[in-house]
Amino acid sequence: MHSRAPPVAEIEHSEDSTESLVDVDSINVDSVSSDYESQSTKTDAQVEQTEQEREAEEQPPVNKSAEEYFEMIADAKIEAQESKIRVLQAKAKAEAEARKGFERVSDETKAVGEDLQRNADNPVVVGNAVVVAALSAALGFGAYRKYSAGELTWKLVGAWAGVVGLFAVGDYYVSRYLFKNKYPKQ
Repeated sequence: MHSRAPPVAEIEHSEDSTESLVDVDSINVDSVSSDYESQSTKTDAQVEQTEQEREAEEQPPVNKSAEEYFEMIADAKIEAQESKIRVLQAKAKAEAEARKGFERVSDETKAVGEDLQRNADNPVVVGNAVVVAALSAALGFGAYRKYSAGELTWKLVGAWAGVVGLFAVGDYYVSRYLFKNKYPKQ
């Protein structure tokens, strides 16, 4: 036996609900006249703005002496020179910081390269290089096959990226153990 859902509640219809609505045919409702677009000023704000513009045009220009103008120009030149000096100082500081960062990265890269050269015959380093090359080739070939077959999706790419991440973490800990216990770095 099937039970039925309860009946849907209905909206009560009453004439009272429309009393609060505005009657657009009544005299109290303001409407825009049909010649609104052709009027020169449409709002009080426009009238005020037009009056202010007229008043500004009627006022005589401010007379300043030539000395005041030269003084203003000199002040502007001094301010521009000070701004130029601040910009050049900021540029020099940024270049110095960039140079320090580049030197630090360069030194770190050299240290890694020297470390790799010293340990080139270490079985852990050689094994990692072989495993990374093989894994990269296998993933690239597999991705190309899936792409050619039209089966390569973002879900699949994400899953394999997760697998690569897990492999990298495992490789890190295995390599660290081997470096520490069996094949120390030189």
